[in-house]
Amino acid sequence: MKQWPLVARLLVASWLLVVVILPLAGVALSVAFQSAVNQAFDERLKAMLHVTSSAIRASADGRLDLSRSLGDARFEQVFSGWYWQVSDDEGPLLSSRSLWDESLSLLAGGADTEILAGDALGPRDQPLRQVQRRLRLPDYPRPLQVIVAGPTNEVQAEVASFRRLLLIALASLGGLLMILLAVQVRWGLAPLRQMRADLRAVQTGQRESLDTRLPAELRGLAETINGVLERDRRLIERGRNAAGNLAHAIKTPLAVMRTQVAQLPEPQAERFGHELKRADEAVRHHLARASAAGSAGVSGQVMVTKALAPVLDGLGKMAERRGIRLDSRIDDRLRVSADPQDLQELTGNLVENAVRWAHSLVRLRVQAESGSLQLSVEDDGPGMSEAQRRAAMDRGKLVDSERSQSGLGLSIVRELVDLYDGELRLDVSPEGGLAVFLTLRVVTA
Repeated sequence: MKQWPLVARLLVASWLLVVVILPLAGVALSVAFQSAVNQAFDERLKAMLHVTSSAIRASADGRLDLSRSLGDARFEQVFSGWYWQVSDDEGPLLSSRSLWDESLSLLAGGADTEILAGDALGPRDQPLRQVQRRLRLPDYPRPLQVIVAGPTNEVQAEVASFRRLLLIALASLGGLLMILLAVQVRWGLAPLRQMRADLRAVQTGQRESLDTRLPAELRGLAETINGVLERDRRLIERGRNAAGNLAHAIKTPLAVMRTQVAQLPEPQAERFGHELKRADEAVRHHLARASAAGSAGVSGQVMVTKALAPVLDGLGKMAERRGIRLDSRIDDRLRVSADPQDLQELTGNLVENAVRWAHSLVRLRVQAESGSLQLSVEDDGPGMSEAQRRAAMDRGKLVDSERSQSGLGLSIVRELVDLYDGELRLDVSPEGGLAVFLTLRVVTA
């Protein structure tokens, strides 16, 4: 199952909340506004109904009339949608000029003193909002029905206008909230990005610990990680010191035994000498592994020329004694995030074996390429066949191990290369000998 990044999770959750909450709020506001507008329209019609009712007068001969005008010109405009009507059980008695020759139908129900409101159809099937009441005049023998109606399209237009404005406002608010939430998430996760950058700097050797100037929730985590890093440094240093002490402790007994072996009869001397050699190689093998383990993750940046200077000085003298030219080219400005002992072990082992096999020339090249350290060692010796190179890689040890008296075996080289997420390749050099190419995934500067 694919794990989403934390930023994506927070943004999606926040944006979903905005996408869900804002439409619900918009619907609620729209319903509330429509209800308020309908209520206000009904109150307006009721006020006109009261004015109309209070203006009705009955003459001595039983005729009805309005004592005053309602003061709204829309009641005078034919089929304007604003109407009033006074009727009794026999039919309409008085009506606004806007009704012309049409009449309004009564709403069903309602008590004598109750004002009844509802939707109705007016002239030419106009949708109307209508209010009506039953009225009794002292000078008129029959009860009257007074009706006032207004067009609902005005209410609908007002609601539609509000909904458009609400949609624009909520869409703008939603977009602004999404932007602000994205800024908030980015700002809130800034300490985590700082921790990641610090960890990367520790990994590449640019820093020794994390910056603890963080929010309280993360400060404890940074301090704990710093404690783990410091403990790892102490453990690695202790392991290397123990490996060195063990090497010195075993070196003398092995030398004494080799001296004693020389005094044994020939068959026994050869047998014991072979076993001592195996023991010596095994001890050096595992001591080298102990010294290499864990160094890449906590090492700092080192100058390559400075780190390799002691090794190349000793190997240069060895090559001079054998009449071999050691041609080394290393970028003087090259710095890498690697342990200097690892660089010395890798370079020393490969160059030493090249010197032992070369006829007259050994080339060493160290350079940076595509953010990686490129190291190559070539010689003009007998070289190795393709089958031998494949077998050497498979067995994890050099074919010439019988002649190698110092340095790491190929298995240790491979472990160091793997520690730095690198690559090791054996090939044929242009001079006909062996060419070894190393690529170490380390930050170069």
